[in-house]
Amino acid sequence: MAKYFDVHPDNPQPRAISQVVGLLKDDALIAYPTDSCYALGCRIGNASGLERIREIRRLGSGHHFTLVCRDFAQLGQLVQINNAVFRAVKAATPGSYTFILPATREVPRRLLHPKKKTVGVRIPENVVTQAILAELGEPLLSSTLLLPGEEEPLTEGWEIKERLDHVVDAVIDSGECGTVPTTVVDLSGGTPEILREGAGDPSRFL
Repeated sequence: MAKYFDVHPDNPQPRAISQVVGLLKDDALIAYPTDSCYALGCRIGNASGLERIREIRRLGSGHHFTLVCRDFAQLGQLVQINNAVFRAVKAATPGSYTFILPATREVPRRLLHPKKKTVGVRIPENVVTQAILAELGEPLLSSTLLLPGEEEPLTEGWEIKERLDHVVDAVIDSGECGTVPTTVVDLSGGTPEILREGAGDPSRFL
């Protein structure tokens, strides 16, 4: 049965955040809010958590997972960025964008796209997510909480708890955070390519 945390969206309770991070450090899989919609998340080194996300969402080997970072310094350790990409990403973060970029050696091979050796990265604006990342001290491996056969992600914490009670370890509820996932921009080939139009304005990359 998943633990349920009712967290204030603007002033997250430190005790609740500490408990969530304690679970993550024990290799828990959580459902948590972002600035676009709810997501599934675990530590990068949590191999079983990755497989649980694949199973819940029925994802194939070509799926790009996202590494959710606290800040640009953390993001820069995970992906290779030249000056032009640096400026483009810096101007759009924090925000509702996921960027596909070549991964550094810091990223476990199991998280990479099997052919391109790329990974998705983002820096969210959500206060609760930022509080979790600050306490954890490392990025979260993450994937949008979109269940198989459904067109929109789950948006209510209580519903997530009800439906995923036996497949996740914790649900962090800080109110509704929308149904539109991030805009995904592939910057790995030199020219920006919009892979998915979402919450972030894609026009800045066209």
